Amino acid sequence: MQVFDAARVRDHLPPDLLLEALRNAFRDVDGVEAPARTHHTVDPDLAATLLLMPAWRRGGYLGVKVVGHYPQNGRAGLPGIYGSYLLADAGTGRPLAVLDGTELTRWRTAAASALAADHLAPRQVDEHLLVGAGNVMAAVPACYARVRQVGLTRVWARRRDRAEDLVARLRAEGVRTEVVDDLDGAVRTADVVTVATSATSPLVHGRDVRPGAHVDLIGAFTPEMVEADEELITSAELYVDVMEAFEEAGDLVGPARRGRLAPDDAVATLADLVRGRRPGRRSEEVTTVFKSVGTALEDLAAATLVWEQAAPGEGRAPAG
Repeated sequence: MQVFDAARVRDHLPPDLLLEALRNAFRDVDGVEAPARTHHTVDPDLAATLLLMPAWRRGGYLGVKVVGHYPQNGRAGLPGIYGSYLLADAGTGRPLAVLDGTELTRWRTAAASALAADHLAPRQVDEHLLVGAGNVMAAVPACYARVRQVGLTRVWARRRDRAEDLVARLRAEGVRTEVVDDLDGAVRTADVVTVATSATSPLVHGRDVRPGAHVDLIGAFTPEMVEADEELITSAELYVDVMEAFEEAGDLVGPARRGRLAPDDAVATLADLVRGRRPGRRSEEVTTVFKSVGTALEDLAAATLVWEQAAPGEGRAPAG
């Protein structure tokens, strides 16, 4: 059994191939079993949670991700999410590899958002606003670059020093970027807003989002976490990665409890978009929101990509 540390996972997840792997996975979503993830409270004082996310393709691969979510870690400069991924042969159960799940998660999350943006974002993106400066956000521009040509990437974070660190990191990668201090003002001029935080109250408000913008909410994956206000969620065209978002994401759970939102209000899932069942953005004037909570389907696709690139022909499971 091989072990893939963060660097090795990153080396085998080029954004172009990862986006294609996710596109194929959502196109063939019916061929994968991905039970709902389970949440377990580890420490209520820290709001720490353990998540278990299994998925498998019959005759192909089987995988499970074990994730620890510790939202307080940011205060110590640590990732809020740590994870490990076990990949096995679904036909025999034979373990093939253990992968760094933190690196796997951040790249598959960013790639899934870019995949949605390929269907939902305006064709011209002069300004892309990143709200949050955590581990996942550092992967977003590289993935978005595969689906849109972005003029300027702007970064806001509660701690300006973290925004500055991310900007420096992105500039070293050749991204044209800057720090912003006025979040509401930056939202008003952005063509795309990506939010990846552990916020428990809205950071992005519907009153500030310009008509025709695309808002990408990827941080809140529990009922207690919220990144956008009800006005935005109920006034924009809403898309989700999976329908479980209505049970897990505070952005949707809150309005639903108040009778302002129902699952039928979602225009489409990511699988619907990829499979052509829904057209995605229909005009440059419509405002779109993509709310994702993540799915084990994405983890399995990303882990499979790593394995088959790093160990071609070694223990490869037959196509399912």
